[in-house]
Amino acid sequence: MARSSRLGAVVIPVHDVNPVRRTPWVTYALIAVNLIVFLLTPSAPENVTGNASLAQTCRQQAFFDRYAAVPSELTHNRQLALVPSGHTGVGPQGAGCVLERPSYHKVPLLSAFTAMFLHGSWLHLLGNMLFLFIFGNNVEDRFGRLRYLLFYLGCGLVATYGFAFANRNSTEVLIGASGAIAGVLGAYLVLYPKARVWSLLPFAFFIPLPLPAWVVLGGWFLLQWAYTAGFAVTSAGSVAYLAHVYGFVAGAVIAFVVRGVTDDPNRRAPPYNYRQR
Repeated sequence: MARSSRLGAVVIPVHDVNPVRRTPWVTYALIAVNLIVFLLTPSAPENVTGNASLAQTCRQQAFFDRYAAVPSELTHNRQLALVPSGHTGVGPQGAGCVLERPSYHKVPLLSAFTAMFLHGSWLHLLGNMLFLFIFGNNVEDRFGRLRYLLFYLGCGLVATYGFAFANRNSTEVLIGASGAIAGVLGAYLVLYPKARVWSLLPFAFFIPLPLPAWVVLGGWFLLQWAYTAGFAVTSAGSVAYLAHVYGFVAGAVIAFVVRGVTDDPNRRAPPYNYRQR
């Protein structure tokens, strides 16, 4: 299972000093939907680390194969001929998950959207939602609610298909919101590069420091790129770092366009009171 994983970084952001003009309802709704979907995912809510029994794993794999993105399905636009049934069995290589023909019709394009709301463990979910909570509100404030939602889904779609076309024949499922959230990070970096982000430094005994966004997010992107290019080694398991890179770049490019429009004095909204989050 390839995770468009939790958005781990050299520093851990905990709060940004960047006021908003309106309540970020779309960001809150996205977090709520991700949490609800996770609680409805077989076996995932029962374990914190991602470890599970074989029976739990088979049920979870069957669920993910139905609703998650699979690169081979996306690039060939057809679902797999055999998928996990959710049951266990014993074969020549020992106990494992039973494969069978799917009893449902899966639309690959739709799975690229549903995969954005699936997570494999509490750690996977909470890591992603932390980044979305901190950085999503300001991007939503700048884009407007509807455009922000379309932007979020669009970045997730670019990230998922970008990863799929780089792994055309892979049958490993791709889950997680971080392709879309990476787009949010890319947009935040472009729109608010100097905003202060209070962050914990694990290599310095978790000392909190107010760092500029370009350091926090620029460093995060370079780390994802280094993992993708093979210049750095990680023990995080099967993580779709390439999806992070695609999502981040897509978000940054779109933000350049939006910044050019919203920075036009003829298009600016009348000033009003800001509310600190």
